[in-house]
Amino acid sequence: MASYGTVGLEVVLSVLLGLIGGWWLDGRLGSGPWLTLLGLAYGVAAAARALYRAARRATKEAEELDRREREARKNFRDGKR
Repeated sequence: MASYGTVGLEVVLSVLLGLIGGWWLDGRLGSGPWLTLLGLAYGVAAAARALYRAARRATKEAEELDRREREARKNFRDGKR
């Protein structure tokens, strides 16, 4: 459960770092809002990737738990306890 608690933090930090990094580069290079928008897009993409990885991990864990429960029920029915 603790590993999923950090997903929200990872999402927020990804978006903020992309936004702030782009804003800083815009200030240094005088390129208008373009690098800020590009940084924001990269931050959102990184956040989406973090959510996708967490969903895949949760699915894999749920499938493993389901497999173990089916095996335990089968063993119980067969009297193997």
